[in-house]
Amino acid sequence: MNYTEQNGSEIFNIDEPIWISKNEKLLNIQFDAKFDLKKIKNSNKRLWRYEDAIAIDQTKGIVSMDEGFTPIEKIKLNKKEVYIKHEHLFCSGSYKDRGATTLITKAKQLGIKKVVQDSSGNAGCAIAAYAAKAQIECEIYLPENTSENKIIQMQAYGATINKVNGTRKDTSIAAYKAAQINYYASHCYNPWFFEGTKTFAFEICEQLNWKCPDSVILPAGNGTLIIGCYIGFTQLANAGIINKMPKIVAVQTAICSPLADKFFNMEKRENEYSSNSIAEGIAIVNAPRSEQIIDAVIKTNGTFLKVTEDEIKNTWKKMAQTGFYIEPTSAATIAGVEKYILESYDEIIVSLFSGHGLKSKFQFEVN
Repeated sequence: MNYTEQNGSEIFNIDEPIWISKNEKLLNIQFDAKFDLKKIKNSNKRLWRYEDAIAIDQTKGIVSMDEGFTPIEKIKLNKKEVYIKHEHLFCSGSYKDRGATTLITKAKQLGIKKVVQDSSGNAGCAIAAYAAKAQIECEIYLPENTSENKIIQMQAYGATINKVNGTRKDTSIAAYKAAQINYYASHCYNPWFFEGTKTFAFEICEQLNWKCPDSVILPAGNGTLIIGCYIGFTQLANAGIINKMPKIVAVQTAICSPLADKFFNMEKRENEYSSNSIAEGIAIVNAPRSEQIIDAVIKTNGTFLKVTEDEIKNTWKKMAQTGFYIEPTSAATIAGVEKYILESYDEIIVSLFSGHGLKSKFQFEVN
């Protein structure tokens, strides 16, 4: 088990406290996941039940809040039933807890005393929460226009907040500089985050009686769930648990769609994209792992979808009036689901409510 550079040119020891290679190349984790279905069935209902498929030694202790195994239910959208996982029910209010529990566990095992992170909200909240649980000092860099509710949440966990005047890219640059002397608990750069997000794929298959859906429809900002899902489904396929890969369908906003445009060979200049979408969680112009995200979509025969700000608002309202209070980023994903099912037929589709509405700074007309 090792770190390997994204191009595979150099290998590093898994117990080195690094988050990027010496050549500033992204790191991935080489690991042969195993699945003992009987053992899993008899384990506690949490993501750490897949201990033989997570590249972390649990005997050294884990930082956990019994997270995972979120409910999955059928919801009717545009007259078609799709499976929705309730990821907004995690302790910090979003699916980012999946990556936070594994990343902070590894940081704790490595003896890390302080972490830095940059985030538009949910990832920062999750890292701050688990750092507090682990008693690790935490410093979060975020855009000045971040939801005040999310800032309050991070501060409540004891995190130090650094507001950056500028774009989301400016925030990332500031955090990257700070990470030269501190451990970078980044949901984009740090590969230990994906050891958690890949369990989303494991849980879907287990909850569908170890069957694979035809498509999974996911938000596409920094792509942490897309990359995690691709890793997770690949490991399930390699272990012979599933006999196919689901299509990964990625959703972006119409005003900030660099990944979709690159996928469709319609790239624009960076300044042509706006990060002012109400779906702030996916309004990312420069995703560090953009090639990895697009590669996951291509290799699974998936596609990208774009949704407008009005479509996001309308879907948010529709979900609220059926009892689901989700944040706009989550509504963007569901708006993508509504578009996708107009073109699909007898597919088994899985998507998610990625974050809770109580975290959002946006207030919409509901009448």
